[in-house]
Amino acid sequence: MTDVERPVYVSGHGLLAGRTAVVTAAAGAGIGGATARRFLEEGARVLISDAHEPRLKAYEAELAREFDGVSAHACDVTDEAQVQALFGAVLRLHGRLDIVVNNAGLGGTSDLVDMSDEQWSKVLDVTLNGTFRCTRAALRAFRDAGHGGRGDGQGDGHGGGHGGVIVNNASVVGWRAQAGQAHYAAAKAGVMALTRCAAMEAAKFGVRVNAVSPSLAMHPHLVKVTTPELLEELTAREAFGRYAEPWEVANVIVFLASGYSSYLTGEAVSVSSQHA
Repeated sequence: MTDVERPVYVSGHGLLAGRTAVVTAAAGAGIGGATARRFLEEGARVLISDAHEPRLKAYEAELAREFDGVSAHACDVTDEAQVQALFGAVLRLHGRLDIVVNNAGLGGTSDLVDMSDEQWSKVLDVTLNGTFRCTRAALRAFRDAGHGGRGDGQGDGHGGGHGGVIVNNASVVGWRAQAGQAHYAAAKAGVMALTRCAAMEAAKFGVRVNAVSPSLAMHPHLVKVTTPELLEELTAREAFGRYAEPWEVANVIVFLASGYSSYLTGEAVSVSSQHA
């Protein structure tokens, strides 16, 4: 991607001022790390989480050099006890919870005919079951904080309604077919369905639940699990002829977490031209 084509980074505008967020799989690289940074730039307090504690602590230190209000708590979303501890930590540290971003996911490439049960189950457990566990924990926290809020994520959480927000990370492969991605596509399609159903149940708590569905956001870990040939092919499919920067997806997550999307729930927003 040339300098001419590179998108311009958008500065913060205080869209999440005074609010507290949890972001999973946020140890620096990729969409989770970019989301944590964008939330801090928008004035939020952020508890970042990841299963890889050394990377998590390193990114916490990096962010803390620039921002106040950042903390970290290691969590493997496949472990219910760790999920419970994560949500307990944010309430203990900040006394409230306003936004949850379920970014944890696991990919890989394998034709279905050669795929093992272990490969299938591992991707589903991190990507779909992990999103379920964290969504359930978030809804319980929001419910206990008070229900009947405005739904814009800016309720006071003191009896008048919490107005919390959940944003899940899905993928365009939840809509369209891609060889070698049966496990990942099934998991991400499940995340979309979970998002829609959770949104209908969460409305009575004044809580909104939406998802982003990126196509191709480049980060170092993607390069490790994807061949150069496939990356070239996927990039060629993009309308702008380039991959997304992780912060471009994070910008949409900021929108979904903010009051600007107060009437939007149960939706999967394609951060791409590819939704079918």
